[in-house]
Amino acid sequence: MLNINSVLRWQFWGSWQKRLYTRYGPWAVVTGASSGIGREMALKLAEARLNLVLTARSQEVLEQMATDLTNRYGIEVRVIGLDLALEKGVETLEVATQDLDVGLLIASAGFGTSGSFLNSLLEQEIEMLNVNCRALLGLSWYFGQRFAKRGGGGMVLMSSIVGFQGMPFAAHYAATKAYVQTLAEALYVELAPMGVDVLASAPAPTNSGFASRAGMRMSMAMNLADVAEPTLNALGRKSTVLPGLLSKLLTYSLTLLPRWARVRIMGGVMDGMTKHQRRDKKLELDKR
Repeated sequence: MLNINSVLRWQFWGSWQKRLYTRYGPWAVVTGASSGIGREMALKLAEARLNLVLTARSQEVLEQMATDLTNRYGIEVRVIGLDLALEKGVETLEVATQDLDVGLLIASAGFGTSGSFLNSLLEQEIEMLNVNCRALLGLSWYFGQRFAKRGGGGMVLMSSIVGFQGMPFAAHYAATKAYVQTLAEALYVELAPMGVDVLASAPAPTNSGFASRAGMRMSMAMNLADVAEPTLNALGRKSTVLPGLLSKLLTYSLTLLPRWARVRIMGGVMDGMTKHQRRDKKLELDKR
């Protein structure tokens, strides 16, 4: 049951919150929900009173989130701890949500790598490919099928501004985001007649813990709130959103340049973010 605070909050819904619930409720699935953009998305959806299926590797973190969101908003929350890098990850999520009327998928699970391509660990790159592309493909196909049969639904696929051109020193990560971007653009058109909205969200670097895992040092980064709400507000209205001022600034400033020039410029930016890796590697070799 909703507590009195939840009832009062309901009366002060914003228009985007009402639209989300009406168009995509009553259940939403959020992957990568334990941290970063996925967590922020889950918080925004809870504000809109959508019941949530939260999935990530961190079961304990998700369970604490579930308790907090249930107490605060009076929603139902189902927690599924799993690793989407594993072959059976998508299938596990399919089985666990079969009994729910899911109308929204937020596919925010993903991670990046950076540095010299030849110095990368192939096993880690394949893991990233599995999470960023293979799992996202399976989720898009499965929930796309469900939403089409349901007569409506929405999917948010997390792209990136690095997916609009090649990016030296983050070559494979940028390639995975180019995959996400082109898939979302095509599905936006293909699934629209079935009542299914698809959106690619392409943010600039964001304070999400991503840079630390990728081994990058960022001089500028967006706040999570600058990504989540504009993304959810754009769903059903366009095929791609550049959430926040920084995303627009970095993307539009390169728009008129030929692709080869954009690759060079972005490579220079990433070179600056990863030069510490090469310095540390040299120091390590010098000590041997």
